[in-house]
Parts: sequence; C-alpha cells; structure tokens
Amino acid sequence: MQRRQLGLTISFLLSVSSYAQEATEVIEVVGQTPLAAGIDADQIASNVQLATAAVIRETRALDLADFMKRNLASVFVNEAQSNPLQPDVQYRGFVGSPLLGLPQGIAVYQDGVRINEPFGDTVNWAVIPESAIERVYLIPGSNPLFGLNALGGAISVETKTGFSSPGTRAELFGGSFGRVGVQAETGGGTNDRFSYFLTGAYLEEDGWRDYSPTESIQVFGNLGWQSAATSIDLNLTLADTDLVGNGAAPVELLEIDRQAIFTRPDQTQNKLQLFNIIAEHEISDTLGLTGNLYVRNSDIITLNGDDSDFEECEDDPGFVCIEEDGAETLVFDPSGNPVPASDALEGAAVNRSSTLQDGMGFGFQAAWTGGRGERENALVVGLAYDASEIAFDASTELGTLDASRLAIPGGVFVGDSFTRLQADTATAGFYLSGTLTLSDDVALTLSGRYNQTDIVLRDQLGTALNGDHSFDRFNPAISLTARLTSKLVFYTSYSESNRVPSPVELTCADPDDPCRLPNAFLADPPLEQVVAETFEVGIRGESENGRWHAGFFRTTNQNDILFISAGALTNEGFFDNVGKTQRDGIELNIDGQHGDGLTWFASYTFLDASFRESLSFPSANNPAAIDGQVFVEPGDQLPLIPRQLLKGGLRVAIGNKITVGGDILVGSDFHMRGDEGNDLAKIGDYAVINLRGDYRVNERVRIFLDIDNVLNENYVTFGLFGEPGEVLGDGFADSRFLSPAMPRAAWLGFQLDF
Repeated sequence: MQRRQLGLTISFLLSVSSYAQEATEVIEVVGQTPLAAGIDADQIASNVQLATAAVIRETRALDLADFMKRNLASVFVNEAQSNPLQPDVQYRGFVGSPLLGLPQGIAVYQDGVRINEPFGDTVNWAVIPESAIERVYLIPGSNPLFGLNALGGAISVETKTGFSSPGTRAELFGGSFGRVGVQAETGGGTNDRFSYFLTGAYLEEDGWRDYSPTESIQVFGNLGWQSAATSIDLNLTLADTDLVGNGAAPVELLEIDRQAIFTRPDQTQNKLQLFNIIAEHEISDTLGLTGNLYVRNSDIITLNGDDSDFEECEDDPGFVCIEEDGAETLVFDPSGNPVPASDALEGAAVNRSSTLQDGMGFGFQAAWTGGRGERENALVVGLAYDASEIAFDASTELGTLDASRLAIPGGVFVGDSFTRLQADTATAGFYLSGTLTLSDDVALTLSGRYNQTDIVLRDQLGTALNGDHSFDRFNPAISLTARLTSKLVFYTSYSESNRVPSPVELTCADPDDPCRLPNAFLADPPLEQVVAETFEVGIRGESENGRWHAGFFRTTNQNDILFISAGALTNEGFFDNVGKTQRDGIELNIDGQHGDGLTWFASYTFLDASFRESLSFPSANNPAAIDGQVFVEPGDQLPLIPRQLLKGGLRVAIGNKITVGGDILVGSDFHMRGDEGNDLAKIGDYAVINLRGDYRVNERVRIFLDIDNVLNENYVTFGLFGEPGEVLGDGFADSRFLSPAMPRAAWLGFQLDF
C-alpha cells in the first residue's frame, strides 16, 4: 500500500520534474490540499519540481533551503542575516523567511502540517529535519488547495519511514569556519507490517563573520503500521537551534573588513515539538480516505543588540530623551520615573522578545477515481482546520556599546517598550478538485477552496492592541493539459489564493508610529487580505536522455502587504497594503543523464517583479529621498528580486571509484530595500561556482571534499539603508548597509552505509 495519500499537502511523483530520478506515469496526490488522486503526470498544468532523498544526499546541501537555492529553478536566496540557517528563500519573487517584516508568500508543509509560523507566517528553515526528507515538491502558482499564503507557490516535504528508507547511514564532515556536522539515520520493518525510522543531525560552526556562531540539533522519528488497505504513521519532530546572524553592515565598514558586523548580538533561539498522526484507508480500488491530526509547539526567543536613538536631553539635561518628529520626549522607566542620563544607558538598545506558539489541527479527505474504459476521472473533497494560541512578550533595555559593538545592558528598561500580547488564530478550509478526461489527450481540472480565518488579539497590559478580525474567501482554479505528441505536453492554468494579515502585521500597521521588529507593536488599524491571481502557460517534453520545459507565468497581487522601512533605524517600519504588484516570468529548464556516469541540469528564469500603482514610501536614509519619501511609479521594480537567474550542474563518474561534479549560480543585479522608487544604483550581479568530489573506498565508505565559491566571488544578496555614523563616527557617511555572502570555503567528510 502506498503511504501518504493524505493530509494538507500535494505530492506529485512527476516525471517532468527537474530532479526526478525515474519517470512515473501516475502522480500520487497526498492531500488535505490535493488536486486529485491517481492523475496521469501529463494532466498537471504546471512545472512541479521534485527532489528525492538520494539527490539531496548526493548534493550534500546544508539544509533544504540550501538545496533549493543551488538546484531548483526560480529559487533565489537573500542572505540577509549572513547565517547559513536563516535564509530568506524567494520563489518567483515570493518569499518564505524566518524573519518578521517580510511579505511571506510561500506555503510550506511537512507531512501535511502547515509549518508557516502562526504569528507572522514566517518559515524557520532550521527546524525542518533535512536528514528526514524522503521527497520534497516545489509546486508553482497560486494553487488554492494549499490554503493560506500560497501566493507564489507551495513546498511539500514528505518524510522517511522504515519502509521507504531501510538501513543505516551516517555522515560526518568538518572544515571552514569551524563547521562540524554529523547526521545519522536508521530504519527498517518487520513482516511488511510494522516499521521504524529514526534520524538525528547536529551542526555547529563559528560563522564566517565576526561573532556569528550557529548550533542546531534536529531529531525525527517515525513508527508505522500497514495492512493491505490501511496504514497509520506516528511522526515526532524535535528541533533546538541557537542562531546568531548579525545581518547587514555599513558598506564602508565592509570595505575595511568583510567579516565585520555592525552591532551585536542578533540571536534567535528556536525550539520545536511536532507530533503528527497520519492515517489512510482504501475502501475500494476507486475510493480512499486519508487524514491527519497534529500538535505543534514552537517557541522563538530573540536577543538583539542594536544601536540606540535614546540620548541625553538637550532641553532637560541629566535625563534620557528620544527624538520624535523633531521634538524631544522624555523617557520613563517602568515605575513612571524619568530615566537619568548615564554613559551606561546611551548608545545601545537591548531588545528581547519571546514568541510562544501552541498549535493544533487536523485534515480529512476522500479521493475517488473512476471512469469508462481507459479514461479515468478523479474527484477529491476535503477539509482542514488549524488553530493556534500565541503569547508574545517584548521589552527594550537601555545600554551601551563596547569596543566590539556588543550591546551591554544597563539595567534600566524603557517603560512603554513592554509588550504583552495574547493572540488566538483559527482557520478552517473546505476544498474540492475534479479532473475530467475529455479525450485520450486532453484533461480539464476544476478546483477551489473556501477559507475562513478568525484572529483575536488581546493586549495583556492595556487595550491598545485589542482587536477581533475575520477574513473569508473562496479561491478557484482551472487548468487544461493536452498531449500534442507522445513526447510533448501543452498546459495552461488560472488560479487564485489569498493571504490574510498575520497577527504581527495587524499589530504593526500604523505609519505614524513605526515599530521596531519584533520588539514593539502599536494599535492595529485594519489591513486588507492579499489576493494573488496566477496565469500560466507552458510546454514540456522528453527525449531519450532527458526532459525539458518552457513556460510563462504572471502573478498579480491585489492589496499586497509590504513592510515599509521608516524611522532612523534599519529595522524600524510598519506594514501596509500597497495596492497592486505583479510578477511576470519565463522559466526554461532541462535535465538528463547519459548512461550511469553523467547527469546534468540547467535552468534560466527571467522575472519582472514590479509595482503596478503610483505610491510613496518613507525612506529617511535613502540619499535620493525627497523630504524623507521615495516615489514609486507603475513598472518600478520590487526590491531584493533579481530579474535573471541562471543555474546549472554537472556530475561525472570517473571509473568505479571517483565522482566529480559542480554547479554554478548566476544572479543579476537588484534594488535595495528602501529604494522602491528605483532611484539609485543596483546591487551588482555575480556568479558562484561550487565543486564536489567523491572517492568510494568500498561499498560502505565514501570520502568527499566540497568547495563552495571556488573563485572566492565577493558578492552581496541583500541591502538596505541605515545611519552608520551614529555608531561608527562621522567618517562613515554612506547609508548603504549590505549583507555579504559567504567567501570560499571547503569541507572534508565521510558518508557511511551500513
């Protein structure tokens, strides 16, 4: 019995995917968000990409985000934090990031459980256990069946079981930046009935930038049982990470020392527990039932040492003030007393936050296939429910910066900086999808989903943050596929999806008083939900040695929500609906192999991501701003999104012992955040080459050497504006802050198969 025809995800075993290891003719659809069950691969009207556990292991990517960055078409990473486990992953110009303040637009699922965090729709890539991944699917478009947030696409992770991954394997490596990593897994089954699987991973490094260590622990376990018609899986995921990513630094400081950081620390600790029960039952050859039930607890603790806009008053010497709109305001401590000025309380702000998220949910679906003769139709009906309780606390403590720009707490807290918020969210979804085979070569799919979301905000220190919000919408989709020849398939589709404002956006939406994420919130003026509309058309084919695809897509966002940079600091701003944005793209990709000794892939994406309305944004530190504002015209490019992206890879076996390979990533230039009006020069383009080498000692032992950024390319993937002079002195006047990417690095390791 095939496992996981169930809960909240779609898994396409798709022969046209860039990293499919073998062609299949039938797509297994798992879903609490499915299109249909048992659909022929030719009936999927999009460029779905699949990667298997074997491929991920061969590429030796650090984690899932790193693998997608190197290998999957239309995926780009902004290394905003300069921490390898805190990337901002973009797909077709939509982002999935662990950082609050970005317009999240990718839905991510693990075994049917939505793992976008409920407080801000963020994605903590560091808690996804890479060594537990059996398959990962990247599904494009605004597919409504994936529920909220699937504006630009969805990622579905399917984990291993003892049946799918029997045996014992391990990997150990070490090298640059003091990086040491170990992974181990074991699995098996008895009598084709019971199975077990257990894996763990540990990663530690000093970081290639100053004062930027990383530590990560991941554990995943599965117990399974199956009969001829029924299967049950119990999954447990545990993660504990301690990540320091000190982020963007002034460009003039980086010219002196590329490893330097601005202020520190910028520390995030994640703790995750996820328990998921998955069940499947085949009533007959044409009717199947699937479902899952989960409990998820995710705790996020942050400690940020920032520069400070608190200083001694000019009008009231001897006390601390903050300047707002050109006027000084006294700062009071929690007891209501004005804060006396002191060297120990000027120059730094120590911002702390705690986000405790307890979630639960379930999904259920019925999938039917049937028809006359060789023409099979399919129908899927399902429902999903996700709920969460969130407790958010934040504070700001005054302090000073030492010689290394470490924020030293001064023991005095800003009285009105304390935030204590209780948020409850609940989302119910009902979906259906039907595929009608019109002829031997043509299939039509109709699908839709109704979402209802309620968000209740309760201020625990007053009433300013109180709010009750409700959003609902029905999202439709239609697609058509036609086999033109035995090797050629045409497709076209239209789909819609929506994203409701998250609790963090609803409480940080006042342009008159920007908040410093994630540590201060304001009253919640209402935001509209975002609606994405995607049109796609393409053609795909296959030859004796490979597969290829060419397609065009257009995604238009109505009432798009962006974080608008405002205020004196780099992380101050507010969320706002900015009207219409649009992403037009062309995707070309090819992959294949020759015999057993040569495999290759290549992909190219052209992406025009632009504003479609006239707007003005505050950007006080942008040198081209007029009275602190930048002005946007229709057609101006969205920041941080390159227009062109080229990837390629090659792997060659030399005899029976040696395998060598490499990949290249070329990204074009892009505008900085805060330059929404496209008034300044872009951040430059770059090309990065990575090499891989393996020596097989015997059937069980393999030695490998990996070299990243072989040519030591000095490149940048993220930038914004700030005020460096306040900390570094008058000699630093350039307001550009950049996050440099990793220099050349090498790691040596072993892979063991027992």
